[in-house]
Amino acid sequence: MVVLGSTGFTTPAQAVRVATVALASTAPVAQEVASFWLADEAANLRNATPYTVRTAVGAERLSTDIVPDGPPRTVVAPQEGPPPYEGKTPTTWGKVFFIGGDGLPHWCTGTSMQTKYRNLVATAGHCLFDIEAPMGALGKWVFVPGYAEGETPFGLYVGKVGSSHYDFDDIRDLDRDYAFVNVYSGVVLSAPDVLTHAGHLGVNVGGQGLAVNQPLGSTIDVFGHPAGAHPDGSRPFTGETLERSTGPTFATRFTALRADRPLGVDSPFTGEGALGSSWVTDYASDTRTGYLSGITMSVSDTDGDNRYDTGISPYFDSELAEVYRYASGQWTGVVVR
Repeated sequence: MVVLGSTGFTTPAQAVRVATVALASTAPVAQEVASFWLADEAANLRNATPYTVRTAVGAERLSTDIVPDGPPRTVVAPQEGPPPYEGKTPTTWGKVFFIGGDGLPHWCTGTSMQTKYRNLVATAGHCLFDIEAPMGALGKWVFVPGYAEGETPFGLYVGKVGSSHYDFDDIRDLDRDYAFVNVYSGVVLSAPDVLTHAGHLGVNVGGQGLAVNQPLGSTIDVFGHPAGAHPDGSRPFTGETLERSTGPTFATRFTALRADRPLGVDSPFTGEGALGSSWVTDYASDTRTGYLSGITMSVSDTDGDNRYDTGISPYFDSELAEVYRYASGQWTGVVVR
């Protein structure tokens, strides 16, 4: 049984420190970023490859519980997107594109979140922060919901500022490998080299809700764009379409890396492309929404059969809710009018 609990925020005993990182801090910079991705028939979007940084980890499944830091609760309810139009069904899921530390275009999975400004994207922390560098963000960060083969059916959204838990930015704490990115209103190309305003992200596609301190054993749906190979070399996913898997959650323990409360879920997703996949509690197919309760930060082969069987997420607790609360109050503006 899903336990969503009450709605609202609680005040922690000690304020959570939020790390923020500037992305495209002004509209002119955002215009340059959008043009970079959309120019030449979206060549850079088409040429982007799945991000391969820390896609898989060694992990063991545990029969123990994870002790939450408070009661299970909903932080915000989801908002359904508009009805299908022109043959397109709005979706909160899509790909976040960026320039990696290697100077090349890459992507992870992301999703639109419900906020009052309708401008927030959730993904893995290391799909925002460059963990291979001493500090700073990945470059030219954008989100494209419903992305497919160079098409931006609901617009392209340039990131303005990203937020995560301070401990992830400072010490790369794996228990905090999540991020929220505030994006400008969307743009599309109405003619070669001409950017046109496309509206707010949440208005165009809706937004997922958020739930924290959920009990283990809950059956959740995982949505993402897996694309890489299993250890045995097989490639069941292409990354071109949104995939869904369903399974229960459980506690895990890393065999090499350190984390206090990594959460696992039964999922066959491969790591490349699946980074940032949404774990959704109480998903409703008719509205295409539910409550985000986890984000894939890596995958693991826990039974040693050379096929990934487990998605790994930080445990969503009250401190994550505070990071979301901070990010949800950030206004962004437009790229073009």
